Amino acid sequence: MLPHQRIAGRERRTFHWRTASPWTTCVRVACCSRLRFMWFALMVLTVLCVALQMLGVVRQARSSKVLKLVSEQLVGMPSEMHRPVKRKDWGNVWSVSAAIVEEPLEQQPFIQRKDKSENPHSEEGRDQVLEDTRKTLSSTTKAAPAIEGNKLWLDQDFPNQPQRPAFPKRTPEIKKPPPSDDKTDTHTVKSLVDDTVMCQPKNHIVFLKTHKTASSTILNILYRYGENHNLTFALPLNMHSQLFYPAFFAAHFVEGVRTHSVKEFHILCNHMRFSSQEVRKVMPKDTFYFSILRNPVAMMESLFVYYKAIPAFRAVKSLEEFLIQGGRSYNASVPNNHYARNILTFDFGLDNTAPENDTELNKRSAEVIAAVEHDFPLILISEYFDESLVLLKHALCWSLDDVLSFRLNSRSERSRRPLSAEIAERLKEWNSLDWRLYQHFNATFWKRIDSTLGRAKLQQEVELLRAKRRKLEQMCLQEGGAVDPAQVQDSSLKPFQYGAAVIQGYNLRLGLNNDTRQLCHRLITPELQYTSALYTKQFPQLAAAHAAAAKKIAASRNTAVHRAVKRNIETNVHTAMMNNTSHNNTNKVSVDEQLTRFS
Repeated sequence: MLPHQRIAGRERRTFHWRTASPWTTCVRVACCSRLRFMWFALMVLTVLCVALQMLGVVRQARSSKVLKLVSEQLVGMPSEMHRPVKRKDWGNVWSVSAAIVEEPLEQQPFIQRKDKSENPHSEEGRDQVLEDTRKTLSSTTKAAPAIEGNKLWLDQDFPNQPQRPAFPKRTPEIKKPPPSDDKTDTHTVKSLVDDTVMCQPKNHIVFLKTHKTASSTILNILYRYGENHNLTFALPLNMHSQLFYPAFFAAHFVEGVRTHSVKEFHILCNHMRFSSQEVRKVMPKDTFYFSILRNPVAMMESLFVYYKAIPAFRAVKSLEEFLIQGGRSYNASVPNNHYARNILTFDFGLDNTAPENDTELNKRSAEVIAAVEHDFPLILISEYFDESLVLLKHALCWSLDDVLSFRLNSRSERSRRPLSAEIAERLKEWNSLDWRLYQHFNATFWKRIDSTLGRAKLQQEVELLRAKRRKLEQMCLQEGGAVDPAQVQDSSLKPFQYGAAVIQGYNLRLGLNNDTRQLCHRLITPELQYTSALYTKQFPQLAAAHAAAAKKIAASRNTAVHRAVKRNIETNVHTAMMNNTSHNNTNKVSVDEQLTRFS
């Protein structure tokens, strides 16, 4: 290009930029470089992303606030509102929740919900329970009132025992919800109050079987339920009847744990000394824990008769003598003497030594109560056994037929002894930890009924339970009830006899069909026989090996006895022959005859 042409072109470009608009100039300058264009695009995208994130945070906060409001309102809904919502009702959730009557959750019947104090895995609230219990104990430990007469029978209420309040005269009116067309799961249990589905039956269960508290009857209920529903029991190792009691429970005490031959255990219910950490190694996290208590006064009388051979009781003739002497023959370090003092506390895996000082006793009792409450959401009371079964039925979400039972391992009336009021007071002092434990849970037992079932509903179900039991007794049993062990006709149904107690059994009626006979037979099968039968069912090969080993041991024992008796006969006859030589031939014949007869 010629110089004058270059100058002309530069002048034209200069004129073009000067005459262009400012916006056009900015755009052209920004777009002149590719790097500037990319920078501009990234800035725009960044601004858009930040804006979208801020919008999402705002919407999420609003949604969480709305959901929290809805959940709070739904928790306060009456029990009749807790039912599946149909698709056509989804649009009315807000209108329904707005019309809810605010009512405490604890007063809603049959609602399965635990608070923090009932959660065995939560430590929150335990200190508060401990402090409240201490205050309660300090205000309730007073002298017992006087009792008319000088005798107190075991089936009467004891002095200073929390009494069951009277049932209300009026039954509260219960409004039924509108009928629903939705089909429910066949495995769910419906409430008897309003026919709505409330809960699922619990199949993971731990029952701490305490001593002389009607716990054998509870065990039979669990055995029959588990067998009917094909559940797996955590049974004692090597066909034992107890989980190596009185040692603290350990996971390897259960058959199948070490060999890993059982993938899942459902029910643990044999005698053990409780250890929470070890039990949770065996049972799933959703396991329900419960136990049963009995008035320590009546329980101690039963323990003395049943365990009369233990060192603490062996040296005295009567329970009165043992208490008057101040338990002088009791030594906590001697094996098996744990049966003689605060055995309930011992069974729960706690120290059963009672402090002498009242202040320390109150503190120790509060610690025991708090520990039991932490691990066991439900404690039954033996004196109110039928009421306990109804409460258990609702806690487990079972049917009334599931908790039907006959009394097992119970003593004959002729082996029971009345106790005077003075002896009853001495027993409360001797078993001070157990007495305070019983007082506390007797009170909470009725509080739980008031907050769930209500007294009127409880009484209705108790009467229905007793009517069903009477019908079963008429259908299953000869003589209409329990008989002494000498009168039990089937040797396989004879209960184990121990100590001076006379443990009664049952006789089945003749002519029962197979299904009825099987039902009745399970109802009256004693604890040891039922445990052995379940072990054989779960571990057939191990059971056969144990049976073969037992036969070999019995055969060796019989051989040893045979030899010992033979030597004894020969020695006796030889001595007689030496003393009377004139009858040698006769004595020789008598020796041969005796040995032949014995062989």
